[in-house]
Amino acid sequence: MGPRPTSPSLNGAVRLEPVTVHERGGLSAVVILASLPGPAVPPRRAVATVALLGLLAGPLNQGLFFAGLQRSTAAHAALLYALTPIGVYVYSILRGREVPRTRAGLGLLLAFSGALVLLLAHGLRALSGVFVGDLLILGAVTAWVLYTAEGKAFIGEYGALRATAWSMIAGSLWMLPIAPWALRPELVLASGPVVKAAIIYLAFLTSVVSYLLWYWALGRTDASKVAVFSNLQPVVTALAAWGVLGERIGWEVAVGGVMVLAGVRLTSAPGRTRD
Repeated sequence: MGPRPTSPSLNGAVRLEPVTVHERGGLSAVVILASLPGPAVPPRRAVATVALLGLLAGPLNQGLFFAGLQRSTAAHAALLYALTPIGVYVYSILRGREVPRTRAGLGLLLAFSGALVLLLAHGLRALSGVFVGDLLILGAVTAWVLYTAEGKAFIGEYGALRATAWSMIAGSLWMLPIAPWALRPELVLASGPVVKAAIIYLAFLTSVVSYLLWYWALGRTDASKVAVFSNLQPVVTALAAWGVLGERIGWEVAVGGVMVLAGVRLTSAPGRTRD
């Protein structure tokens, strides 16, 4: 599940940009790293990998996502990110890191189909939108697929916590050159408590905690098995909208939810991997 930040305009006060969110996430990662025993700086042989993971997680994943979301719709973004498990599975097979399994392939397709039911239940209008925005979001999805697949071996050597902190800091450094043009601290300082709380939430939970949990899970099972859980997002979102916003739950939640859960179950069945 790509940890998915959003870029809402809260109370009309400030628009949350990827630089604002990721720089604060990078600062949180520094604090986490400082509390860990062992080296705070990656060894020389790992610098290139850390830089690559930071580039994928920061400017490419979050940067392209925010840019695409401004030109597309939330439904498009959710649908395109539902492709993540399939992308991770295919990439891992091509790299020789996973063995093709019929059961896993069927599970991924079933989970994606369930997400499709949830997202398109109210008509094909969700498919209409701006091509450029969708293309940018697809680039963000590709970056997240690579971040997931390439990060698995790295966390096996350095651990999920350290790998996450290093990649978050690297992502912040990649974004640093554009910070003077993108950051608007005066708007953040002048905003209300809801906006400030949203920034803290996005920076710490979606940009640190969720990345950490993602890599923690990657250290314990196949990349495709971890990624398939991202298809649970539409199900959880629908239930949260019902519980928090009072939105109606339709047939699509039951049908799509069952399909997603069945797909996750199929994909999560034990299988063979390659080191």
